[in-house]
Parts: sequence; structure tokens; C-alpha cells
Amino acid sequence: MHGFFHKPNLRDRLGLVTQNSPDSPTADAADQVPNRAPSMIDAAAETFTDRLLELNPSLATELGFAGHETEYPDYSPAGHQAEVGLVRDTLALLGALEPTDSIDEVTLDAMRERLGLEAEEHASGWKLGELNNIDSPAQHIRAVFDLMPTDTAEQWGNIAGRAANVPAAVAGYIESLREAAAAGKVAAARQVRAVVGQARKYGAEGTGFFAQLAANATLGGAPLGADLDRAVTEGCASAAAAYRQLADFLEGELLPQAPEKDAVGRERYALASRRFLGAAVDLEETYAWGVAELDRIIAEQEAVAEQIKPAATIAEAKEALNADPARQLKGTDALREWMQGLSDRAVADLAGKHFDIAEPMRKLECMIAPTQDGGIYYTAPSDDFSRPGRMWWSVPAGEDSFTTWSETTTVYHEGVPGHHLQCATAVYQRETLNRWRRLVCWVSGHGEGWALYAERLMDELGYLSDPGDRMGMLDAQRMRAARVVFDIGVHLELEVPERWGSGIWTPEKGYAFLRENLDISDGQLDFEYHRYLGWPGQAPSYKVGQRLWEQTRADLAARAEAEGREFDLKEFHTRALNLGSVGLDTLRRALLA
Repeated sequence: MHGFFHKPNLRDRLGLVTQNSPDSPTADAADQVPNRAPSMIDAAAETFTDRLLELNPSLATELGFAGHETEYPDYSPAGHQAEVGLVRDTLALLGALEPTDSIDEVTLDAMRERLGLEAEEHASGWKLGELNNIDSPAQHIRAVFDLMPTDTAEQWGNIAGRAANVPAAVAGYIESLREAAAAGKVAAARQVRAVVGQARKYGAEGTGFFAQLAANATLGGAPLGADLDRAVTEGCASAAAAYRQLADFLEGELLPQAPEKDAVGRERYALASRRFLGAAVDLEETYAWGVAELDRIIAEQEAVAEQIKPAATIAEAKEALNADPARQLKGTDALREWMQGLSDRAVADLAGKHFDIAEPMRKLECMIAPTQDGGIYYTAPSDDFSRPGRMWWSVPAGEDSFTTWSETTTVYHEGVPGHHLQCATAVYQRETLNRWRRLVCWVSGHGEGWALYAERLMDELGYLSDPGDRMGMLDAQRMRAARVVFDIGVHLELEVPERWGSGIWTPEKGYAFLRENLDISDGQLDFEYHRYLGWPGQAPSYKVGQRLWEQTRADLAARAEAEGREFDLKEFHTRALNLGSVGLDTLRRALLA
């Protein structure tokens, strides 16, 4: 039950009207004013959000809303029916409402697009059968514990209560997977095997996630107390047993029904692509563009490698950068201080010149994460900014040396002008944007596309003029372009460009292709490979989203030139970010209306 909302730490969707339609959204800056009276459309969005939080307590936990701390969504077919019922009821209500201003027009357009697509996905039958290695109920049921605080006895009681409810959540999920399988909707065998492994790890006695959660349960190092300790231990034991049951079901019942073929085909892929972009794109044209974009980025890298070390290959240039003491950081304190300094300078330089950055938005905390997963991510500020936006680096155990050249662009991606500016601007619009617009709606192509646009923008503005930092940005862009080629090529079984081997794409050819274009460890590569195969359409949304952002900017600049006026880049950024996260077709209609 994750179709509607932002999944921020894992880092996610067509438009139905034309620019000349009375339903077409606009983004008149004059409408972005404080003290705007909420409309009937706002009321419909708020009611939808309230009902969604009731149906999806995990989302309430994610967004920080109290009152559902021990509960789970109903993952059974009945729960799915309740979800689609809410969608259809809300679409019917929206059909009877008229917008009062441009903010309403965007809300109406965005909700019709998101909810209409949600109804299509339910009708496809694949919602019941969702299973992959990164974003399915198999992970969601466990992952919500990562968001639950552990500072007080009450909070540990919430963990005990939610753990005790894991068996019912897993049982509902198994019921849905069975119903989907009866209709021939079963994930590829590779995904089933991957989730079997995850479930067994979560449920392992002694070493599994839930066993460790119980074993490490303390209040600031002190024991919980007998009753609370018993509740946590028993709840976690029940949760672990439920995951072992899930693994047994997947391996013994679902795997024999799972197809070995990973490619999902055009129909499923087109629907998934719309989900993650909020736009309908020509898949073959986008694939061809991805091939050309990858070639262009590699050529850029080769030119930058020459600047770093004459006659060097890209790999040799990276080796030289890694060996440069000036680009090394030792220890997590030095890493955090470097991140914070770079972030603070970006905020100070860009505020007022290229972006409107209100005072509450200017605080961005750079943190070393309490986990050791190896990722870098961003968490948005609370609705009142009492908790600031934060950039987190999850440092793997034993790692204490870091290179700045490869991560400068990451700070801009996660911070300013990337995700922090994007998310904090939406939060700051709380007087004009309803909660669905401000907190719930998240479109991967919009959000991640903006963050990649932000990286390229910083290069355009001169902040990546250092050849090492520019190589790092190009490496990130190369990975995202390779995802476009792999994801569309493998799932639609298109022809492999001669440069990459010719023939028709298969997962095996794709793995070798990714190995050459993603400069990551073998373990990370294996995870990404499974992710792309099991989560079609998501990985390309980053780079394709960046393309659509850049196309919209170019079209607005061309319009300004045709009208004899100068294009105002700061105004473009302000108008676009004030809309919050919406589908990219909605964004385009709003800005070009």
C-alpha cells in the first residue's frame, strides 16, 4: 500500500489534459501567497490524506503523525480493495469540484493523474503480487522499525506492539500473493529467491534483525524492565517466526510458479514508467536517447581525464584522484565537517541570487547516520521546521577514509540546490499547499530528476570547475544514463548497441554492461542489478526526469526569447519548486500554461 506517497530514504509517477483545456494547471506566482483560504479541493485532498493514514499506519510513522505507532496496513486482498475504494471515491469527489485558483488547478491535475494511475495499477492485478528486492511489502513490514524512536519506555512499547502485529501483516501479504498467483501474476524467480534470502535473514534466530532488535533493547544502556523486556522479546520472536514462515511460503509455494524470465514486457513497463515519471514517454526514443547520452558522458569523462593526468584513461584518472592527499578525509568527524562546510557555502552563495531560500530553510544539518549501510540520503524538515532538513552519510563498519572528489556532487544532490531545497520549499509552502501536495505526493522522476538537474546546474554555475569534482559529477551522471539503457533495453528486449555487444538485451549481457559503467563494489552491483530487474521503470526515472526538467526549462527560455524578454532562471526555479512534487506532465503544464 505504497502507491501514493514519498519513500524518501530509499530513494518515487501522464497527464490527462491539454494546455488549452480549462482544467490545465497554471503556476501564477501571484497565487503563491500566505493566508490563502483552503478550498473544497484542498478539503478533498486533506480528507484523502486522513483516510490514507488510517489505511496505512506505516505512512503515518514515516511522516511523523502520532496515533498509529503499533499498527500495519492490511496487506490482504481486502486491504487492497479498501485502498482502491478510497481512490475511486476521491476521484469521484474531485470530478464534481471546480478549481478556485491556480493552486487548485495544479492540485486537481496532480491528484487526477496520481490517483487515476493508482486505479489502473490495481486493475492490472499486479498490485496484489508486488514482490522485489527493494520496494515491496516484504521489505516495508520490516523497514518501518528503522523509523521508530527508541528513547523512552513508551516508544519501546510501541515497538513491541508493532512487532507483535508483524504475523498478521505477513499473513495478509501471503494471502495477496496467493490470489495474484491464481491469476498468473507472479514475480520473476530471481526476485522470489532474493526475497527468500532477505526474509530468512530478518527472521534468523540469534542473528536476524528481530533477534538483534530484542537483544539490543535498552533505555540509554539501562534494562527496559521485566514486563517491557518480555513484551519486546515476545513480539520480536513472533515477528521473526512470521518472516521465516514468509520465506517458507515463497520458497515452497510461490517459487515453483515463478517465471524464470525477468523482462516484464511493454504493457507492464509502460505503466510502471508512468508511475515513476508522472509522464508518458516514447520508450524506444527514450532508450535511443539514453544510449546517446551515455556515449556523450563517457566522452566528457575522457576529456576530463586528460585534464587530471595527460594521456590517462578514465580509470587511471580516478586512481590519481584517489591517491591525491588533498582529496582525502580521515575519520567521520572530518567527513561531517567537510559536508557541512560545503553545504553551508552552497546555501550562502545561492540564496537570493539563483534561488529564494527563506530563513527557516537555510539550516541544513550534515550527519553521520547511526546505521552502517553505506548510503547517503536526505530527510526533510518537520512541518514546522523544529527539526531541520538533514543529510545523512551511513558509513560502513571499519571505513574511515573518504575521497572528496567523488562526493562533492552528492552534497549538492542531497542538499542545496538538490533535495533539501526541493523538499524544504514544499514544507515552507504550508500556508498554500495542502498536506497531500506538501507531504504525501512524491514522484520519483520529479524529485530525483530535480536532484540530477541540480548537479548539472552547479557545474553550469562553476561550482564543479575542479576536474576531480567534475569527474565525480560525470560518474554519477554516467551511472544514471546506464540505468536508462539497461532498464528499458532488458525489460523491452531491445537491440544492444554494437558498442556494447550487439544482439538482444538479456540480463546476463546487462550485468556485464553495468559492470563497465557503474563504479561500485561487487556487492552493490549485485543489489542494483536485482533492483533494476525487479523494479522496472524506477531506475531510469532519475535521468529521464532530469531530461524532462531541462526540456521544460529550455522551452520556457525559448518562449522568453521569442517574446523579446530575458529568461529569468531564478524565477523559473521559484515557480517550479513552489509547486511541490508533482508528475512531470503536470509540472510542464503548470509552468508552460
